[in-house]
Amino acid sequence: MFNYHCLNPIASVGLDMFTTDYRKVEDLAEADAVLVRSASMHEMELPENLAAVARAGAGVNNVPLDKCAEQGIVVFNTPGANANGVKELVFAGMLLASRDIVGGINWVKENASDENIAKATEKQKKAYAGTELAGKKLGVIGLGAIGVKVANAATHFGMEVYGYDPYISVNAAWSLSRNVKHINSVEEIYKECDFITIHVPLMDSTRKMINKEAIQMMKKGTIILNFARDLLVDEQAVLDGLASGKIRKYVSDFPNPTTAGVDGVILIPHLGASTAEAEDNCAVMAVQEISDYMENGNITHSVNYPDCNMGVCKSAARIAILHKNNKGMIAKYSTILGDADINVSDMTNKSRGDYAYALLDLDAPVTDEVVAKISAIDDVIKVRVVK
Repeated sequence: MFNYHCLNPIASVGLDMFTTDYRKVEDLAEADAVLVRSASMHEMELPENLAAVARAGAGVNNVPLDKCAEQGIVVFNTPGANANGVKELVFAGMLLASRDIVGGINWVKENASDENIAKATEKQKKAYAGTELAGKKLGVIGLGAIGVKVANAATHFGMEVYGYDPYISVNAAWSLSRNVKHINSVEEIYKECDFITIHVPLMDSTRKMINKEAIQMMKKGTIILNFARDLLVDEQAVLDGLASGKIRKYVSDFPNPTTAGVDGVILIPHLGASTAEAEDNCAVMAVQEISDYMENGNITHSVNYPDCNMGVCKSAARIAILHKNNKGMIAKYSTILGDADINVSDMTNKSRGDYAYALLDLDAPVTDEVVAKISAIDDVIKVRVVK
């Protein structure tokens, strides 16, 4: 029996996928697995028995990744599950920035009692006129699940699309429309594009990548869209760009005191993934990740340990070893198993940065004594008996 705890409401379409081998608990201290959306876990005391955390969404800023890795807790996210919802809102943002739709709607509300509103409309509408998307150049920075969807859809709007991602995955490359120009320099996007939308994770290398220097390269009247993370953009530099006319509009899904209420800024209250479909998709993927890890030891879409998959165990036993990525580790735990007369029928060992993960299928079950000996090896963080 596995215990799971939800730090936020998780869509029932996902939770209903848990079998009778899973029990929902109200106390975090009893949990083997945690599902979370927006709740911050940085100040939480994580129980020793906690094996996995699944973030029902893409961003993991609210999860202490290093702390979890050090305790042998695998953290998952759900990349792509909310991609379509974000993609659609990006296009809403482009349309709102291109044409003063909101201003026009507000004018109608303010003049709702005017009996001659139809006639007045014909005079007033020119104040809200704008430009079309067709024929404009769109630069997409980051070609992950969301960026690829945005880039591909933009080609059907008649836009000339530039895509930049030096780390594009094979799957993303296969999914990218041949009509998207895959370029090798982000500076080309800054210099050439009428619209720039950013879809990269927040890391030290991407923090405030849209900064004063980047904005100086842009064409006059560029529209910037940020539906990824607010800290990817130096918002003070953006406000300076708006004041100078360099930037036409800034559209963001992340309201904050710096940008709220500023002319030229269109702020949306973090609605990118706030659709019924996206929440369902994230819940389903999170539950699938948790179940496969707890039942089979397989890791898919982890953000702090390497992905590793050996399918369903057909052997007598399977163990998972989470350890530091240091040389000689395989020999050490293989020796202990050999001394216990336990044959390793299959195994895989993957690494990611400072951490590594091993799955071993065995011809005989392991005893508590063997588990204790492996756990006592220097730099072994946690040993899980999967089967």
